[in-house]
Amino acid sequence: MLGLGDTPAAPAPADIIKDGTEASFMADVIDASREVPVIVDFWATWCGPCKTLGPALESAVTAAKGKVRLVKIDVDRNQAIAAQMRVQSIPTVYAFFQGQPVDGFQGALPPSDVKKFVDKLAAMAGDGGLADALAAAEDMLAQGALADASETFAAILGEEPENPAAYAGLARTHLAAGNLDQAEAFLAAAPPAIAKSKDVEAAKAQLELARQAANAGPEAELRAAVQADPNNHQARFDLAIALNAAGKVEEAVDELLDLFRRDREWNNGAARTQLFTLFDALKPQDPIVLKGRRRLSSMIFA
Repeated sequence: MLGLGDTPAAPAPADIIKDGTEASFMADVIDASREVPVIVDFWATWCGPCKTLGPALESAVTAAKGKVRLVKIDVDRNQAIAAQMRVQSIPTVYAFFQGQPVDGFQGALPPSDVKKFVDKLAAMAGDGGLADALAAAEDMLAQGALADASETFAAILGEEPENPAAYAGLARTHLAAGNLDQAEAFLAAAPPAIAKSKDVEAAKAQLELARQAANAGPEAELRAAVQADPNNHQARFDLAIALNAAGKVEEAVDELLDLFRRDREWNNGAARTQLFTLFDALKPQDPIVLKGRRRLSSMIFA
């Protein structure tokens, strides 16, 4: 089996996309899938949706540059294999890897979804290394394809159980799905070697913020309370939580910095602690983090 860190030998262009038959199915699909994933497109000349799905599949597979192959099966000419695969409507697409079906769908999909389908297969199989697989999984997560992201992160962990980015990514997938308890249990069970890694710590910070967001107060009321009494530190702190919960992260940072400026020791330095939680949850080079850290440092060392 190819590992995620292995790079399969690139097949000749003619081998990437081909017309399959019942006689060649074992070699073209089952045997070939032990090297790279193989997509099987069951189609027919009279099928309207097939005429849009076929080119989209071919384009995405070609762009994958040999990391995934495509075999096209005309169901009218290959009725036995279509019946064996229980193809009841077309287009029907199956994906095989390591000799087994691993994914599939029926009906035409938009080209963007076809590309995600192909990218996921390339990532699961080891499409040029961990970095590419992780990038694909992160892209799936960002686009809300949580099931696909979860499968890809899990596939990476199957190859490298102590990969901190994949471990944290799977935890963040639980968070995105609203499964906070599951994310917390998963993070608590992180292998000791990666439990304190930046990726896992960032996921823990995101979990803490998600817990806070679930209990955030009404933004409008808290904003009014702060305007009525700028020294109402609890209201300002709660406003920052509500702002972050609403996705207004930069505004949340501004409120916490203002609170720190007014009383850095309030509630055992809660403003500073919350700022670090926000910073930890974001990427280190995020402009909000860079600007916020500079402003905090200027206050601390003023």
